[in-house]
Amino acid sequence: MRGGEIVESSSERLLTPGEVAALFRVDPKTVTRWAAAGRISSIRTPGGHRRFRESEVHALLRGEEVLTADRPNGDSPRV
Repeated sequence: MRGGEIVESSSERLLTPGEVAALFRVDPKTVTRWAAAGRISSIRTPGGHRRFRESEVHALLRGEEVLTADRPNGDSPRV
């Protein structure tokens, strides 16, 4: 793997960078940059593609602070 987490076995829906970008009304490359900077956590598919947890994305849209393994000190994302 090239970094990030491996896809987990869970029932939570995973969103593509394009789907996240549409929700935030930004370019998909912006979402990828946010993930690389640790502003939003992502996981990697076995093929190396980024996916984002739907619950975390919607929490960020609501302006809620999301604690992730990428931000263990609780820093809020600056999305």
